[in-house]
Amino acid sequence: MNDEHVPEDRLDSWKEIAAHMRRDVTTVQRWEKREGMPVHRHLHDKMGSVYALRSELDAWTRSRRPAVAPEAAEAVEAPELVTTQPARPARRRWGLWLTAAAAFLVISLILWQVQKRFGIDPNPLANARIVPLTDFDGIERAAALSRDGKFAAFLSDREGTTDVWVTQVGTGQFYNLTHGAAGELVNPSVRTLGFSPDGTLVTFWTRRSAGNPGGQSDIGVWAVPVLGGQPRPYLDGVAEYDWTSDGRLVYHTPGPGDPMFVSDSGQQSNAHQIFSAPAGLHSHFLIWSPDRAFIYFVQGTVPDRMDVWRIKPTGEAPERMTNHNSVVSYPVFLDDRTLMYLASDADGSGPWLYSLDVEKRTPRRVSSGTDRYSSLAVSADGRRLVATLASPKGTLWRLPITDGRAEMSAAHRISLTSGNGSSPRLGGDYLFYVSSKSDRDSIWKMQGDAATEVWSAPEARIVGGIAIARDGRRIAFSIRQSGHTLLYVANADGTDARVVAKSLDLQGAPVWTGDGTSLTVAVLAPAGGEPRLFNVPLDGGPPAPFVGEYSLDPIWSPDGEFVVFSGADIGTIFPVKAVKADASPYKLPALTLTRGARHVAFMPGGRSLVVLRGEIGHKNLWQVDLDTGAEHQLTNLAPDFNVRDFDVSPDGREIVLEQLNEQSDIVLVEIPQR
Repeated sequence: MNDEHVPEDRLDSWKEIAAHMRRDVTTVQRWEKREGMPVHRHLHDKMGSVYALRSELDAWTRSRRPAVAPEAAEAVEAPELVTTQPARPARRRWGLWLTAAAAFLVISLILWQVQKRFGIDPNPLANARIVPLTDFDGIERAAALSRDGKFAAFLSDREGTTDVWVTQVGTGQFYNLTHGAAGELVNPSVRTLGFSPDGTLVTFWTRRSAGNPGGQSDIGVWAVPVLGGQPRPYLDGVAEYDWTSDGRLVYHTPGPGDPMFVSDSGQQSNAHQIFSAPAGLHSHFLIWSPDRAFIYFVQGTVPDRMDVWRIKPTGEAPERMTNHNSVVSYPVFLDDRTLMYLASDADGSGPWLYSLDVEKRTPRRVSSGTDRYSSLAVSADGRRLVATLASPKGTLWRLPITDGRAEMSAAHRISLTSGNGSSPRLGGDYLFYVSSKSDRDSIWKMQGDAATEVWSAPEARIVGGIAIARDGRRIAFSIRQSGHTLLYVANADGTDARVVAKSLDLQGAPVWTGDGTSLTVAVLAPAGGEPRLFNVPLDGGPPAPFVGEYSLDPIWSPDGEFVVFSGADIGTIFPVKAVKADASPYKLPALTLTRGARHVAFMPGGRSLVVLRGEIGHKNLWQVDLDTGAEHQLTNLAPDFNVRDFDVSPDGREIVLEQLNEQSDIVLVEIPQR
């Protein structure tokens, strides 16, 4: 197509396209990829330079109008957030605007009457205005907002490495504050960025190599001036913190149970401990209530069995405020009663935006559609929010195992007819993987270049990956469906699928025992207890407790002599342990890994393990000799290659990697005064 079109008809960026379509940037990018929305790319410009024609977009919208009727119907139930972005002046269709405005007023009046009659809490973001704050290529995340709402900080890999960036809201100018000098910055399990109470410093969570100069702790909160300068320690040995307006401090350290401390003077030296989570649990995302009567936090099993709790600053017993039992994060207060936070659904979809009236304790999802969120922050007056809109996608890659380090140039992306793939597991000459859609997960089997769907069910989400029996004839997997977890076995072609356990709260993927008569799987204890390994017989016998301590992610040695598993997280690390088939200890070399992707795999012969080593957001594969403890790096992956899962072929000559591709941007939400 010729680029010389009438200027008034052309939109020259994703922001302008999104403004014309009255959606956010992530949504229109998804429409272009999945539904053929007409967007063009300048062949002579840098990658990502796009344009679109209003006439083509309007024609495309009219052609798909019957398909979006359900979406419009959903908007009647909960008013959509109004997304506005700066765009060039255009001819306005005033008749359509007036009709839409009248319809909106009628719907708003009906909703107000329904809410008034039945006591339904109004949507706190109704009539909010959403403006994209960033539109970079790559990843922006962990957004924070100064108390006055004038400055926003976030993590971005815009210049290759992940750094702390800051912008004055509304200026469109962005500044890199750390330039690769801050150590490890990515940790989705905590609120990594913040501002000092006076707004002059941006603070950030960091993890540095042990033994760094100055005697600083491995994990701590550092700070850098908003106007630029050298990063320096801010709260030594602290993982997260929050201040009150009058200078009281709450923080937690990364030890077992995430010990929580309060200092009325704001000094660490005067702090006293008020709480520590029970064994195997974590407490993150601390925040003071506006009246300073409570400290709210998220507690549970990382990453996907969490809920909002609160505790008085004097200690006492904590109170549970929600019952999601899912991924929950980033609680913030809009006002004295309204808590906003992120939470996923029971089937694992999301996370979505939720609100909670802390007096009624009734959560309500306030976002609609398919947009996912990964961070949330608010100004002190509750009038301005910043959030991260994320669009994750899994791709699969093959990589040979060599005597040296396999480079990215040797990696080959696997073409998937299903569009996306996760949790790869290798058999003799085939590959199993999971593909996700909006309403379900499905299991696919690939042999050669041909892929076939072998199992799916409505509203079913696969928990972990697929376990392949040693003879290759059967598979096992766990699903989450309608708030329950089920353990399945099936033939390798998907036939004869049956449930073998439906009353257990399963955590992660199962694994076949050496004799193939049972499955070993992690089970959560009742009332939010820690996960422990059980053996589930396939003949219908009762599940039998196997490992009596915190244990996840089991994998049996090829000879069935012992099983390797993950121990409890302490801070950002966890130990790898093992027991024999009779549950007695099996000695391994000391092995500690970093939180994130936790899967390990045996090499042929069973005398070495393949593990993921590195930072939370970027890891490489290493081979660990179980006799000597010697380690050998197998891969040298690019800094932006985030491995979420992997598997090793039975002959030990190939690895399949799941790469997590996540495009994300920061949006600004302006809330009208209520």
